[in-house]
Amino acid sequence: MNITRISLLTGGRDKPYAIGLVLALAAAGIQIDFVGSDELDSPELRANPQISFSNLRGDQSVEAGLLPKIARVLIYYFRLIIYAAMARPKIFHILWNNKFEYFDRTLLMLYYKCLGKKIILTAHNVNICERDENDSFLNRLSLKIQYRLCDHIFVHTEKMKDKLVSAFAVPGKKVVVIPLGINNTVPNTTLTGLEARQRLGLGEADRVILFFGSIAPYKGLEYLVAAFAAISKRNSPYRLVIAGKPKGRPDYWTELQDLIAGSGVSGRIIQKIEFVPDAETEVFFKAADVLVLPYKHIFQSGVLFLGYSFGLPVIAADVGSLKEEIVEGKTGFVFESKNAGALAGALKSYFESDLYEQLNFRRREIRDFANNRYSWSKVVAITAIVYSKLLKSWRRTKA
Repeated sequence: MNITRISLLTGGRDKPYAIGLVLALAAAGIQIDFVGSDELDSPELRANPQISFSNLRGDQSVEAGLLPKIARVLIYYFRLIIYAAMARPKIFHILWNNKFEYFDRTLLMLYYKCLGKKIILTAHNVNICERDENDSFLNRLSLKIQYRLCDHIFVHTEKMKDKLVSAFAVPGKKVVVIPLGINNTVPNTTLTGLEARQRLGLGEADRVILFFGSIAPYKGLEYLVAAFAAISKRNSPYRLVIAGKPKGRPDYWTELQDLIAGSGVSGRIIQKIEFVPDAETEVFFKAADVLVLPYKHIFQSGVLFLGYSFGLPVIAADVGSLKEEIVEGKTGFVFESKNAGALAGALKSYFESDLYEQLNFRRREIRDFANNRYSWSKVVAITAIVYSKLLKSWRRTKA
């Protein structure tokens, strides 16, 4: 591969993706400067001779006061600017921007370019503000500047690539599609499904439907609540578990609470409305019979792959590329987005299917399917080619 060393700028977050990628890069023989935070620090990184861990971001706890938060962010940017000036790697691979998006997309990018760095950006979201319904001219302009300054951009689906080309005039040859690597950092202990259900107050015979992750308007949870009410009659075996923290528009969760209260089935809905740490995640996925993604707008979802990592079937709306990641009847089902009736029908079809009847056996099949299709080795194979091309380009400019 002839790759000497690259710098991985994580923004100090997204542990599953950052850790999965850096360990796979190291296993492929690539040396990495890993710029992270307390959240991403781990013994397996510290012990790996291929990885130089730099904890520039430090503590990011939300409990700190306003002034300490401002101070630690400013200190981080100071450290990052000094690091960039002294860093040996010629390639800076940005996984996420930092706290001040507009600064990161413009002045910080220009600073990296002035230092002669080749820049790769992994665009997990093409335009997150459009998804969250708070887009603006300034947001689109800053995105366009960042995309223009990048040497290469990684995305996870062809639709994301098309969006970059059509909405931001990014040359297609600059955009590379890579799989979204499987989440293998969340603990998966010997906890059984029955034990997980007992922890959540669920019965062995319950048919458990799971909604997991941040609760935001684009996720369409209101359609799942309506569909659940439609299939849950008196003494029905169905139970809905909602696990996650509200995010985005403040009144959205208030509207959902009113919807749940008036659904007539609120007693059959378990609500864990808080951030779920990694250590507790397996409880929800092992207790559930199916994961539902009732999204209204998205390109790709890490929650889907988290479900697959636990062998859990997925019922997903036909938005973005979700339907392309589901093998109908084998790993889940797809329904028409923003259609509670269609979702209710998909739930009934699932619980009448062989996939549900043979779930204990099928879980292993789903895990094997996901580990093969979304393996980090496949991600790194594509990533390393791009690294090599950029290094050759850098050497030509210096010759």
